[in-house]
Amino acid sequence: MPLARIDLLDGKSDEYKRTIADVVYDQMIIHLGVPEDRFQVISEHKPGNLIADPDYLGIHRSENVVFIQLVFLDVATPEQKGNFYKGVVGELNKRLQLRTEDVFFNLQTVQPADWSMGNGEVTYGKGVPADRLDPNSVPADFKWPDSIRA
Repeated sequence: MPLARIDLLDGKSDEYKRTIADVVYDQMIIHLGVPEDRFQVISEHKPGNLIADPDYLGIHRSENVVFIQLVFLDVATPEQKGNFYKGVVGELNKRLQLRTEDVFFNLQTVQPADWSMGNGEVTYGKGVPADRLDPNSVPADFKWPDSIRA
């Protein structure tokens, strides 16, 4: 159920874009324990419409920067999130020779009631069904809020 937004410079091949989308999807499943459903948006931008500070925090970004933003339920630990970042960066570097410095992440966590998957209904108004969360990906000591799991 996560929503992944991928922003990059215009002009990349369909194969290049699909590889980024596939890597993000695969790594979400491996490291964040998200269910195997897929919602992704890829947006391309003309030069000048995709702006990233080229040296923020001493990380030297090129014009090929890729922004990856996920919106999902807050059930991942900082370690799982870090492993996700490393997994995506490593695979994109290996498969596309995308510089590790050129991958920028932002994760936004939301509550179950923040999702409507269609029909104008609060999809998870009564909590998230157990089959929509991978219990093996969530740390054993994680305290499930009542609003997340039904």
